[in-house]
Amino acid sequence: MNRKCSTRSALTFAGAAALGLASMTMTASAQNWDWGGGSIIGGSGAETVRFSPSYKPGVIVVSFGDRRLYHVTRPGEAVSYPIAIPREQSRWQGVMAVTQKRVNPSWTPTPTMRAENPRLPSWVPGGHPMNPLGVRGLYLGSSAYRIHGTDAPWTIGQPVSKGCIRMYNQDVIALYERVAVGTQVTVTYQSFRSGSSGAIASYNDDQEPRQPTRKRLRPMRDEATASDEQEPRQLAPRRPQTTRAYYKARPLVSAE
Repeated sequence: MNRKCSTRSALTFAGAAALGLASMTMTASAQNWDWGGGSIIGGSGAETVRFSPSYKPGVIVVSFGDRRLYHVTRPGEAVSYPIAIPREQSRWQGVMAVTQKRVNPSWTPTPTMRAENPRLPSWVPGGHPMNPLGVRGLYLGSSAYRIHGTDAPWTIGQPVSKGCIRMYNQDVIALYERVAVGTQVTVTYQSFRSGSSGAIASYNDDQEPRQPTRKRLRPMRDEATASDEQEPRQLAPRRPQTTRAYYKARPLVSAE
């Protein structure tokens, strides 16, 4: 009797474990993974911007200078996405084409990556929440470079990758749907931001671009009203500010 109960309990436990594993697998393949090592979940920074009319609609321009990816939608206009760019020693530039598109791509670190960090896994399956390629991958030419999602959304906007262009998962899904195999991709250091402040001019389709406002200049102070004998005003001492740094821990799975 005890043997039957033990057998039945073991079968029940095995069935529950299998069901739980299947559920986790289904969730991993269906969810737009932004692993919870940071505070950003499902982030997006897409915006419509005015862009150089010298680029034809449909092409992609990656600017390391702006840390943005531009998908030209019509003459003089593009959708701009924030990206993580390669670190200084891994940067490159050139013109390539999208040769492959993959949903939930698997990740195999290169020998150079594993030599740099021996604790990296040899392979991470597609759809895994800690896969550095995220949920979509656009492969560039015959190189190892890709435009892909991420398991670390808090790194977007930073120079952290080993050569690839990293996007929010939500943004790379949107780009994936709009881009076909054969699309030209120009990677450059050139900046396309407008204005001295470096801000990108953005606008909605039904809204005219906003004209820059001029600063109102104050009239110059008359020298006759200024007393040379006047004592300079003493400034009150400022209270020292204290800042706290908050660091988020994450596993040692280095992103592309």
